[in-house]
Amino acid sequence: MYHCYMATDPRRLAFLLAVHRAGGVLAAADMLRLTPSAVSQQIARLEAEEGIDVLERGPRGVTLTPAGRVLAEVAERIEAELVEARQAIAALGDDVTGRVAIGSFQTGIRAVIAPMLGTLAERHPGIVVDVREHDPGDSLRMLRAGDLDAVVLERDVDVDAPAPRGAHDVPLLEEPWRVVVPAAGPTPERIDDLIDVAWIAPQSGTAAERALRRLARTLGTTFTTRHAYYDFDTALALVAAGQGVAMLPALALQGEVAPGVTVVGLPGLGSRRLVVRHRSSRREPGPAVQAVVDEMVTVARSLELA
Repeated sequence: MYHCYMATDPRRLAFLLAVHRAGGVLAAADMLRLTPSAVSQQIARLEAEEGIDVLERGPRGVTLTPAGRVLAEVAERIEAELVEARQAIAALGDDVTGRVAIGSFQTGIRAVIAPMLGTLAERHPGIVVDVREHDPGDSLRMLRAGDLDAVVLERDVDVDAPAPRGAHDVPLLEEPWRVVVPAAGPTPERIDDLIDVAWIAPQSGTAAERALRRLARTLGTTFTTRHAYYDFDTALALVAAGQGVAMLPALALQGEVAPGVTVVGLPGLGSRRLVVRHRSSRREPGPAVQAVVDEMVTVARSLELA
């Protein structure tokens, strides 16, 4: 007797991996910039093709079945092998040398650029990287002027701003927004609990400020805000002092968080997208800039943002 199986589309595994990493369909949809129904449809097709259930659906959300975890691990291996293949192809070329100036903000430097420097030195010892901390606006002006070769930019998931002519954006990662609340206060269990709280205000023009405005529109309200911050450590200090709550990206909360605050992940908060932008022309990016960007992508994909 012969059994006929539908051929599984490997691209569907990416949706399962997103659900696994984000912790649910809603959060995965936020990360992928898709509707929850689109993610659910891809998961349903994967289950039909494999003839198994990959998610256990309950009143508190979804979890992966044992079979779903197996497929998620396969998806992670595929992702890792593709990165290794790209590195192997790059290694086939001649030695790359040159100086590359990168502009970024604090979390981009701490999470992506600084860890990239060690591995880059091993693969391309002839490349010298000059890291400069600037806010995104200053970095973009320096990129256009030729003072920087690449810049890290942040966007709220709700904003689709393509690179202008003569530039190219390379996605680094999608990181979920988190709510940080005073430890002595109540812990929100869903986004509706955030309607009447006082917020620490992000600086105008930042991804955090756009995300907070988007959340207010989603909830059909206008938030009460106080103070103003640019640096995420400043927001954490104000929250710990009981001055309000703040919405911060996951990268700002890596490692030990200051005492006096509680970090909460809620479906519907969306995510922050990091991209690296470089000039794009017949001559740019050069081999050194391309090698640096590729290494940044590799580091970003290895980050654990649970």
